Amino acid sequence: MEPYALTYTEARKLLVARALSAVDLTRSVLDRIESVEPAIGALLAVRGRDDALAEAERVDRAWRDSGTQLPLSGIPIIVKDNIVMRGLPTTAGSRILEGFAPPYDATVVERLRSAGAIVVAKSNLDEFAMGSSNENSAFRATRNPWALDHVPGGSSGGSAAAVAAGMAPLALGSDTGGSVRQPAGFCGVVGVKPSYGRVSRYGLIAFASSLDCIGAIARDVCGAAALMNVIAGVDPRDSTSADVPVPDYIGSLGSDLSGVRIGVPTEYMGDGLDPEVDRAVRAGLERMESLGAAVEDVSLPHAEYAIPAYYLVADAEASSNLARYDGVEYGHRASARDLGEMYEATRGDGFGAEVKRRIMLGTYALSAGYYEEHYLRAQKVRSLIASDFAAAFGRVDAIVTPTSPTVAFRLGERVSDPLAMYLSDVYTVSANLAGLAAVSVPCGLSEGGLPIGLQIAVDAFDEPTAFRIAYAHERAAGTAGRRPAL
Repeated sequence: MEPYALTYTEARKLLVARALSAVDLTRSVLDRIESVEPAIGALLAVRGRDDALAEAERVDRAWRDSGTQLPLSGIPIIVKDNIVMRGLPTTAGSRILEGFAPPYDATVVERLRSAGAIVVAKSNLDEFAMGSSNENSAFRATRNPWALDHVPGGSSGGSAAAVAAGMAPLALGSDTGGSVRQPAGFCGVVGVKPSYGRVSRYGLIAFASSLDCIGAIARDVCGAAALMNVIAGVDPRDSTSADVPVPDYIGSLGSDLSGVRIGVPTEYMGDGLDPEVDRAVRAGLERMESLGAAVEDVSLPHAEYAIPAYYLVADAEASSNLARYDGVEYGHRASARDLGEMYEATRGDGFGAEVKRRIMLGTYALSAGYYEEHYLRAQKVRSLIASDFAAAFGRVDAIVTPTSPTVAFRLGERVSDPLAMYLSDVYTVSANLAGLAAVSVPCGLSEGGLPIGLQIAVDAFDEPTAFRIAYAHERAAGTAGRRPAL
């Protein structure tokens, strides 16, 4: 097996045994990027080969000289391009930030560097993380490695597609309403949305500040757990960062689910769910039962209001956050006769259609006379949704659902139908509204050979339970490291 095809767990084992060097692993990944990236479009910037290999050599030297074995020593990783870092441009997939060179590293990037990881590229995304297909990128659409005429999901579609295609065993994404989990499901990899506040947002370009989370994407559950071990933890530079102890996520992994209580929401397993997805998820639940879990139905009575509540809250916050992109201090600036005309022309040129749509919706929801009718009501519904989950977690340890109602759809299929696009996230937005943790794991393939994802949601800061269930299911299903034939 070529080094680029290894999961984190396989690569780590060989690196520790010194049967594989960081240089050889990094070189293999860079060669893979050169080979398959033109067909997929998963990346917006790739680190210089000489620079990346020099860092890998420093990792190997430290290992030889001192025996230093950091948690991610020598592991190549890709960072979503709405997370700032020195040395590579950060665009958030938007023309308005084209060529922007950040002067600092996000907290998560600092922690990756300190853990020995080697950042090899920045990944493509829907502009400002607004989308469910990666077709809203201002630069190019990303294609699904399992079927190049299908979408990889979004907005972290570049990260998920890159990991699935062997461009790195690990990647960072961001999740505002499903943007790590949905593309992970579409691309047949593992995606983790941590509890709100578990991972610092310092250095993440804001979309919706009360919903945004930085999460992990990997080809195996152990890799996702290892990445979360590194990036989780309190950060004084982020006022929403939670000062809650971080457990050893790898230590929570096991193959036995005895005593685990799993709930299945009756509202999620009916209308709108593709029969193939339904069958695959139910097969996953049967695997969990065979491992000792107890499965029962639960109710989330306000689930039907999650999508409208989410898009009101998220768009209102986006309207506020994106007001800073006006051409004055950084980013794109249009030529104009006066300041007002410059603002209008800059934002007109720099923002794409979906971003403009959401800014307008959010501004309307916050406007005088409509705030209470729309934004305030959405926040009340958000509280009801959180209460539904709290009641369910009084009975069960985890809630299992499909990650998405369908498999990956074809490129262009939903571009002209925003509502159909938004419904791709119907099972994922609630975790963001309620601040919960959730993991998507592969649970099967459709008849057409497209991956199907299963979501495991748990109460806030109970990620170990999600990892325990995800790992046990992965071992029983044999999905770790499954790759498309590119």
